[in-house]
Amino acid sequence: MKNVVVAGGTTGMGREIALHYLRRGARVTVVGSTPARGEEFLRAAEPLDGEAAFVRADLLSIAENQRVIKEVAARHDALDALVLAAMLPFVKRRETPDGLEGTFMLYYLSRFILSYGLTDLLERGETPIITNLGATGITKGAVNWDDLQFTRKYRVVQAVLSGGRANDLLAVHYLQNHPDGRTKYLGVQPPYTRSGTNHLPQPLRTMAKLMSTLFAKPPSESVRDTLTVMDSQPAERLILRAVGKPVDPELETFDPRNARKLYELTRELI
Repeated sequence: MKNVVVAGGTTGMGREIALHYLRRGARVTVVGSTPARGEEFLRAAEPLDGEAAFVRADLLSIAENQRVIKEVAARHDALDALVLAAMLPFVKRRETPDGLEGTFMLYYLSRFILSYGLTDLLERGETPIITNLGATGITKGAVNWDDLQFTRKYRVVQAVLSGGRANDLLAVHYLQNHPDGRTKYLGVQPPYTRSGTNHLPQPLRTMAKLMSTLFAKPPSESVRDTLTVMDSQPAERLILRAVGKPVDPELETFDPRNARKLYELTRELI
């Protein structure tokens, strides 16, 4: 029986990935912040062949991420896949319980904590892989090195771009720090996908809904390429895909020196 954990697994692509593995008889734990969505997910999972569990957690909190690791360890003896799908851009700067900027926390630091914290379980899996849904292959923007938490001037686009580039570097420094490990790291830029818009103020919410209706794919379609890679993994440990196509790991966004720099800065934060 495969063991899978999906952070951000009650909605969108995370939910579709979780249901895919439940249909195959896996033991799947999803993490989310909304009890109602967790209950709805469990109802959807009930007729499937696998075993589903929901962990309610606020991934904006360092302590909550650490609690998730403990709860996962209590349920799973090993992991075959860790899927990192939780993301929510904040139009206005959101400060977390730890005094960090919210986009940075969800897009990078939570994923850092879960990736590193669940490594022991992953290394016991059959073909372990970390799947990180982000913006792999996009080269616009850079890590905001001088002000990682955007305390001086917050703009949502810049915060998301900085978080995305930090997320790219996470894949690199994870493998730098586990050179002899078996766990592979899959960085993914999915297609434009329909997702929730309730977090947006008007008129942005209406505009986003219209654009999504006209151009976005449903999550069930968007996950297909990602699931293909997860289920038929290539030989390399760093696997990079943008809308189904390979991404060059030599791009500046995956610079090993910047990855090491970010890792050292992150250690100071936690």
